[in-house]
Amino acid sequence: MPEISISAPAGPLPGHLAAPTSSEPVPGVVVVHDAFGLTKDIRAITDRFGEQGYLALAPALFRRGFKPGCVVSTMRALSTGRGAAIDDIIAARDHLAADARCTGKVGIVGFCMGGGFCLLLAPRGVFDAAAPNYGVLPGEGLSALTQSCPLVGSYGAKDRMLPGAAARLETVLTEGNVPHDVREYPDVGHSFMNDWGTPSPVRVVERVTGFHYSEPESEDAWRRILAFFATHLS
Repeated sequence: MPEISISAPAGPLPGHLAAPTSSEPVPGVVVVHDAFGLTKDIRAITDRFGEQGYLALAPALFRRGFKPGCVVSTMRALSTGRGAAIDDIIAARDHLAADARCTGKVGIVGFCMGGGFCLLLAPRGVFDAAAPNYGVLPGEGLSALTQSCPLVGSYGAKDRMLPGAAARLETVLTEGNVPHDVREYPDVGHSFMNDWGTPSPVRVVERVTGFHYSEPESEDAWRRILAFFATHLS
């Protein structure tokens, strides 16, 4: 589908929308991109949610004004828990909830930076379920996640950026009796669900950081996310 524009407090924001063929209302999913922005990969992920029966929307968080400035302000919002990026993600949620094709139930899924936003927003009563994938744990403290919405999280044991993150997340969700499914895959590192394709300028980044797409773990994470959302967004 072509890009759409959504209304947000800081002004209109473009996004990629994927709709299912169902004639009945369906749950919504906000897809939050990683630090590379609204790439072909994120569009494909959004389209896959549409194919699976969700009204899915990926807001382009880096597309309002000068891109470097957008990146800096978005990262600041991730570290402080407030700012235009937070408002934009909530605006995307509100856009879906107001759509006649949506049941009003809306989940959030994110990757890397986007996974961090999932974790920030999961306890705030905005979303009905969250799926952070290798998401940075919130700087404001993990204790808020005892009040999280149902959460399905995926991490790689070889992720040098987030050692032990899955275990810490599992502990706090268990303490809060939050319905959850957190899994750490032993043989992968960061970004194992993101398939940027070849050739790609981020291949250099992959080699240096250990980022690497892995289909078996990615498909298992997809299976878990879809099963979890089917339960908690129905």
